[in-house]
Amino acid sequence: MIKLAWTYVRLGVQNEMQYRANFVVAIVQSLLGVAVALAVLALVYSHTDALNGWSQSELLVVLGVQILLGGVIHASVQPNMERLTQEVQDGKLDFALTKPADSQLMVSLRELRMWQLVDVVSGAVVIAVGVSRLQTSVGLGDALAFVALLLVGASLLYCFWLVLATGSFWVVNMWFLSELFEGIYQVGRWPIGVYPGWLRYSMTYLVPIGFAVTVPAQAMTGRLHWDTVAIAVGFALAVFALARWFWRYGLRRYSGASA
Repeated sequence: MIKLAWTYVRLGVQNEMQYRANFVVAIVQSLLGVAVALAVLALVYSHTDALNGWSQSELLVVLGVQILLGGVIHASVQPNMERLTQEVQDGKLDFALTKPADSQLMVSLRELRMWQLVDVVSGAVVIAVGVSRLQTSVGLGDALAFVALLLVGASLLYCFWLVLATGSFWVVNMWFLSELFEGIYQVGRWPIGVYPGWLRYSMTYLVPIGFAVTVPAQAMTGRLHWDTVAIAVGFALAVFALARWFWRYGLRRYSGASA
């Protein structure tokens, strides 16, 4: 599995190196996105000192996590899921399904938009600035919990994308998925607690933005409770099992190009 993943990463890097101008475009897009987000944040905090108990420095950490995870999703998860939906529509998914490897693994690793990882760097810088301005210190345990919860958050967003993409076995034309995800994901720029109850629970358990973005930020800002960690990990395991089951169930609906 690791060897297969590394092979696809290497091929993805080689492919992206053919289009180095995209690196400049990615940098410009990332800088513009960060600048706009920071401007909005500054505007909000020009009228208040805290937003539902979150200081401006703590909100920078939340924003940084959202940008960083967005870079991971745009570089690896989203392109693979978009390719999956297109191949279901064209009947070309057979090429992946006939390979001697796990089908879910195959469809999840084939594409890598390396230049989108610029957002990972941008997000990390924003997080570092936010942490440097915090009134409290960040310990080793907080940092380790942050990294672990980032991985949990990334896996939850992957599962969310996989469930959406698997829906293409029923609704063949899924061109709107990217716009749908981007619209929902912008909710993560603010702590999930600032939203009304119904939206807060929806964005935590139906669409796991709360677990993916706010909870890692809580680890870096001294707001994390360990029962939240247990819930997040348990929820991630349950969602992964559900997504894998749904993927296998969806495969039964696929007739392929030979049908």
